[in-house]
Amino acid sequence: MKQFAELIPVVLFFVVYQLDGRTLTLGGWEYHFDGIYSATAVLMIATVLQLVLTRLLSGHIEKRLLLLTAVVCAFGAATLLLRNQLFIQWKPTIFNWVLAAVFVGTHALTGKTVMERAIGAQLSLPAVAWRRLNSLWVANFVVVGALNLYVAYRFSEAAWVSYKLYSAIGFTLLVTALTVALIMPHVKDGEEPPAGAG
Repeated sequence: MKQFAELIPVVLFFVVYQLDGRTLTLGGWEYHFDGIYSATAVLMIATVLQLVLTRLLSGHIEKRLLLLTAVVCAFGAATLLLRNQLFIQWKPTIFNWVLAAVFVGTHALTGKTVMERAIGAQLSLPAVAWRRLNSLWVANFVVVGALNLYVAYRFSEAAWVSYKLYSAIGFTLLVTALTVALIMPHVKDGEEPPAGAG
């Protein structure tokens, strides 16, 4: 569910990008939408607001959301300051590949997967199931990162913006469904996987 909440800034990024060339007038204030640069600014603001709201509502911040906010702000700032959209286009790749490295490194260094460490107290799975889940998520992060670069360099900016939205939704749904499919055979009768499993 948290991953779906992370899509809100991406949706806003897409919507604001579609307003390119339009002018918003409120009272005596005017704002001219400037394509990917306006969209990037909104993405940064929405991501920071999401971080703040998460902290206020839950009392803590997950490392994943902290990493996401840091990467969005760093690459977004570079995009706006240098007026180069390639920085924000690289953001999904860097974020996903860092997560893949964290998942691989955590398992290699601690003997436990990231998901086992996060939800192992609420869900009992055999070691092989945790390893399969880890491999699934690592593969997802690597593929998503690689495809992002392929689209960014092979297609137009507008195509990449659309891809960013639809692939984020599609890959989130796919990896969530595959996660549930891997967990369900190991869930005992009357026991349900935790809400954060996907």
